[in-house]
Amino acid sequence: MNRIMLLGKIHRAAVTEADLHYEGSCGIDEDLLDAADMREFEKIELYNINNGERFSTYIIKAKRGSGIISLNGAAARKAHVGDHLIICTYGQVGNDEIAQHIPKIVLLGEGNTIKEIKKVN
Repeated sequence: MNRIMLLGKIHRAAVTEADLHYEGSCGIDEDLLDAADMREFEKIELYNINNGERFSTYIIKAKRGSGIISLNGAAARKAHVGDHLIICTYGQVGNDEIAQHIPKIVLLGEGNTIKEIKKVN
């Protein structure tokens, strides 16, 4: 049996841009993608800490080192610039792999800089 498990999480990402008229997606600084082991065009679940909105879209790369977290298209209606998000990826993990499974948890500070990468198991 497989279970759906957390693979990666970016915690307290501050929205830097919201563009209703851009093709839908979420732009994420490449440094943050690498740290959380996330990939361009991967499905993500987003949780808005400020207003409780929960929604999904897919990732596009934003400039490395920029701190950009942009919401585009319909997702732009789910958060305002400055709102804090939790961005997660999930995937199937076999029962035989669960004991060794360690999600990548990236905690952000001011300017969407990496404050800590947690090891959870």
